[in-house]
This record gives sequence, C-alpha cells and structure tokens, in this order.
Amino acid sequence: MSKLIVICGATATGKSDLAVGIAEEIGAEVINADSMQLYKGMDIGTAKLTAAERGSVAHHMLDVIDVRSDAGVSWYQDLAREKIDQLRKSGKSVVVVGGTGLYIKAILDDLNFPETDPDIRAKLNLEADEIGGGAMHKRLAELDPAAALAIPKENVRRVVRALEVIEITGAPFTANLPRADSTKYPDAMQFGLAMERTTLNSRIDLRVAKMWERGFVDEVEGLIDQGILEGKSAQAAIGYAQIIRMKHGVLTQSEAIEDTARATRQYARRQETWFSRDRRITWLSATSSLSERKASVLQAILKS
Repeated sequence: MSKLIVICGATATGKSDLAVGIAEEIGAEVINADSMQLYKGMDIGTAKLTAAERGSVAHHMLDVIDVRSDAGVSWYQDLAREKIDQLRKSGKSVVVVGGTGLYIKAILDDLNFPETDPDIRAKLNLEADEIGGGAMHKRLAELDPAAALAIPKENVRRVVRALEVIEITGAPFTANLPRADSTKYPDAMQFGLAMERTTLNSRIDLRVAKMWERGFVDEVEGLIDQGILEGKSAQAAIGYAQIIRMKHGVLTQSEAIEDTARATRQYARRQETWFSRDRRITWLSATSSLSERKASVLQAILKS
C-alpha cells in the first residue's frame, strides 16, 4: 500500500536530506513544497538539492516555473495533488518536503480560494507601490496576525493577495483555511524537524555564508538577465532581494549578507510558529543524526 509522508519544519533543519533518505528506503518519489524551489535557476539561494544529491530519487514540483512568472497556492495545489494521486494510483509512495506551510496545507487540506477582484487587487497594488511592502505587511498583521506570520513581508504579492481576500470576504485570510481535522489525505503522516533556536540561527548564518562562497551573486546576476525583475515573487525571495538591492547600490555586500541572514532567521521563526499549530505533526530532533531521524520515521511508517 502506498504511503504519503510529509517532512516539514523551519529552513536549514535538514528536511531535504531526510526526505531523500526516506524515499530511498521505501521506494518513494518526492514532491517539493518550497515555494521558491519551484522557480527555474533559483538553486543556491533556495538550497535546492543538486541532481547528485537527489541521487536516484525522482523529484517533482522543482524547476517548473520561470522567474518572470508568479506561482500561486491554488495553482500549486492542483499540480501537486494531481502528481500525488497519479503516483499513488500507480502504487508509488510519496514524500512531500518543504517549509512553505501554506503549500503543505494546500496539499493536505480543503482550502477555500476566493476569486480575485481586479479592482481591489489594483487598488492594493497601487497602495503597495506608494507606501511600501513593509507598511502593507503591518496592516495585514493588524487584520490577521496568523496570516502575517505565514507570509514574509518581502513577498508583497502574497501580502496583497491576503489583504484582497480579507476585503472580499470580510473575514481574516486564515478563516479560509480548514480546521485541523479537515484533510484530503487522512492517511498522511507528518514529521517535523525541530532545532533549538541558537543552534538554528548559527546554522542559518553558516548556510548564508556558504551560499555566497558557492556563487550566489553570480546566480542572481544570471537571473536578472533572464528577467527576474519582471516577476514579483521570485525577486522578493530572501537573499535574491538583497543581492538585487546590492546590484542597485542600495546595500554593500556585507550588508546584503547580514540582511539575508537576519531575514532568514525571522522566516525560520515564522515557520516554527506556523507548524507548531498543527497537532498532526510528529516532531523529531534536527540535531540527531540522519540515520536516527530516518529510523524514527521508518519505525512510525511500519506501525501505521
């Protein structure tokens, strides 16, 4: 019988390696649930596994959209569920892995996506241009604190969408999210990786430094040539936004590195808050060895 396993948690906790390890053990294929790893060419800054690191495990929902386009949750939900259903119908198990909580919830649960209103969207986009994404995110935090936790202030497109839904429905954006017991895949098993905050912050700082060493700036320069500035979501991604500002002379390189690390630490805290609310998640220590984490997940799978 095919299994549906979800590996989630904050950034830099080792989710991808664990997902590959589990997939290798149970003969599964992997579905990406990181909103920025959907984009072609966004590799170093999103910590996307290389082909060698993926090994023989097939990965889906990676490199599926151009940086000039903007991925949406509803679009992602349709494609990810279609692939999961296709794989499971063929008898394959599936491992979903990522840190974008809303994308994982879109797979598992029955989210309600209100239709867009072009006039409201245009008005909010104009406001965002006039007062900035930070002010729009502050407004969202006042109207719906839970949504503000889930949506990075750098992602102005998603902030605007949340405010649009609030204006259309008259209810908080998160009111359109399902209860914990509402799920499309009741047999799904969720595992989260947790790490003590100080240790995680140090790991994030080290990861950011290594990204620069691996050629992150060159990657962004190439994406600028490919039109990343024409899209809204990709250019707002953590690290990419800072390097773009650096290229425009707004930040020095040292400032871009520090701001990337700071923004990533803040994002990790928001991820922890989001996932901590889901009682379906079984938590594992991210500081234990990979073999120990694999053993814990495999033991739970065998018992199910």
